[in-house]
Amino acid sequence: MEGVAPPKQEWWSAEDIAAARLPGLPGTARGVNLFAKREAWRNEPGAIKRKSGRGGGLFYHWSVLPFNARLKLLEQDAATPVSRPDRGQAWATYDQLGQAAKDTASERLAALDRVAMLHSSGSTHVQAVEVIASEQGVSARTVYNWLALVEGVAREDRLAYLAPLPPKKRTKAEDREQYRPFIDWLKSAYLRLERPTFAQSYRVAVKEAERQGWPAPIQKTSKRWIDAEVPRTTQVYKREGADGLMRCFPAQIRDRTCLTAMEAVNADCHKIDVFVEWPDGTINRPQIVVFQDLYSGKFLSWRVDHDPNKVMVMAAFGELVENWGIPKRCLFDNGREFANKWMTAGAPTRFRFKVCEDDPIGVLPHLGIQMHWATPAHGQAKPIERAFRDVASDVAKDPRFAGAYVGNRPGAKPENYGSRAIKASEFLQVLQEGIEEHNARPGRRSATAKGRSFDETFAESYETAPIQKATEEQRRLWLMGQTTAKLHKQNGSLTFQGNVYHCDWMSQEAGCKVVARFDPEDLHGGVHIYATSGEYMGFAECQQKIGFFDLEGARSTARRRRQIAKTEKVLAELHAPHSPEQLAADMNAHRKEATPLMEAKVVKPVFSKPHQRQAFRDQTDPKASEARDALVLELQAAKPAPQPSTKFQVADTPEGRFEQVQDIQRRKSAGKPVGERECAWMEGFVNHHEYIGLLAVRQSYGSDTAG
Repeated sequence: MEGVAPPKQEWWSAEDIAAARLPGLPGTARGVNLFAKREAWRNEPGAIKRKSGRGGGLFYHWSVLPFNARLKLLEQDAATPVSRPDRGQAWATYDQLGQAAKDTASERLAALDRVAMLHSSGSTHVQAVEVIASEQGVSARTVYNWLALVEGVAREDRLAYLAPLPPKKRTKAEDREQYRPFIDWLKSAYLRLERPTFAQSYRVAVKEAERQGWPAPIQKTSKRWIDAEVPRTTQVYKREGADGLMRCFPAQIRDRTCLTAMEAVNADCHKIDVFVEWPDGTINRPQIVVFQDLYSGKFLSWRVDHDPNKVMVMAAFGELVENWGIPKRCLFDNGREFANKWMTAGAPTRFRFKVCEDDPIGVLPHLGIQMHWATPAHGQAKPIERAFRDVASDVAKDPRFAGAYVGNRPGAKPENYGSRAIKASEFLQVLQEGIEEHNARPGRRSATAKGRSFDETFAESYETAPIQKATEEQRRLWLMGQTTAKLHKQNGSLTFQGNVYHCDWMSQEAGCKVVARFDPEDLHGGVHIYATSGEYMGFAECQQKIGFFDLEGARSTARRRRQIAKTEKVLAELHAPHSPEQLAADMNAHRKEATPLMEAKVVKPVFSKPHQRQAFRDQTDPKASEARDALVLELQAAKPAPQPSTKFQVADTPEGRFEQVQDIQRRKSAGKPVGERECAWMEGFVNHHEYIGLLAVRQSYGSDTAG
């Protein structure tokens, strides 16, 4: 049976052979030994080996057994099912192994190839296996096991089956359950945004396990189990948040070569790390807003102010459109300075500020510019974030700003921090130089620049790109802010920021709701009035204040009013061609004659006052009048004569006021009349510290008191 894999058990003692009841062999150990002696098994090379240990004895190799006995052993092994993965699963498992395991599989395949080569050259299979086993430093049984692994397997797939399997886990899954409470508590302590070290979390968890009576594995094992259970991305998310999770994945690469100059721009604000002294004496770090061309990376316009605001954004945008044209797309973050109503009101994707139905349409929707909102402070979403890193650093560390640089974070303050503040005018000059140098610097390595400067890249595309310029009507949109207001209900004037604006035509629109567009830096320059639906209505001048005794101003105002009145008189005559006299004549010409009235037979008089009605009754009934007069005389005689009233007055001195209280109390005790005003004053004054003090003095010296 050359070339056949041996059975699982290769070496047999006489007792094992007798117990196996193999065909052609005796059923006792003595009989087997006699059979081996008769068949000269001991003369076969490599067919016997001595037992180790006490008692000794011999083992016989299965190859010396009779043919039927060897066939029986192979049939018994074949009857035992061998679990073997299919070739796809075998190669998938092989692919997951490390390089050391793959090298081992290659060595085993080479050893089996040499066994086949020796066997084909005339050596017996047993001899070939023993020779290769000796070369490999393993037992012959190991080589037979390799042969068993690839039995019936194609030559090209043997490498996957010969790879060593990964070591079995020393701790079974059911054994780990006893550590589950500890592991869960440890994971909760370790996976926190405070990012404690694992050693610190483990120490805390061990103390809790001692209180709860939980078993705890060693620190190294605990860390290995947690790493196996919790994916790395989940650990990063729990310990570093969403920003840390995003760093686990590559950023999206966006191609800007498909754009052209002024097709799309992006804008952002940045705080320059330099102390600047403004004309009003304020010292702080200035904010800069910049619009950048997305295709070339060139800075197109910029403005500087104390803090980000919509006025500086509108001014920078106006400079962009005035100098270069109207872009098709704008990329902003959702900051309040960009998502303001002046710029973006009416856009469907705007989520800042309260949306009102009467909000005027913003500049960008008016110009047909498509807006895109990026994540704030996310350089991968806005290319200008990367540009700010260069420009802001170069400008802030300019030698002319020595002593004014503050560092880019609290822990990076220079030694001369706060020793100087740069004048605003000087800062603007240096900033302009820095931006010009940024645009003109050659050697840019972007996909669009290809070694050129941003200026050259922009100029080449700008010459051939279709650029849309703004009209005079469109220019009013970005040069001014806007607000919704209501005209005066009588004269149609507009009051805004303490100024009054009016033009003659506005009197016709009194009480209407309008949109006023204005220059934030020149409110006295007048405003442009638009309807809420967007139509332009006209311009309104600011009504300048006139001096109280300014004769010329008064004459000018009177002259203007006379002109208005004269004009309105002409308009009135045009709109009312018929005079009132003509209207009356037309109406009287067709008046009908009045019909005579019927004379009433009984007339009931109507009196508006009671004494008139009574006089009428006296005339119609004389007896009732005499009885009424007698009753009136009787009542007048019984009525007492009126007494002259004396008005109560409070005394001017403390002693006098004290005596007034005593008098009122005595009259009340005697049952004499006391006025309501007197009684009310007394009740309030007896609790006053003045009366209480005088009463104590009187009682101490034995003076008479009524209270």
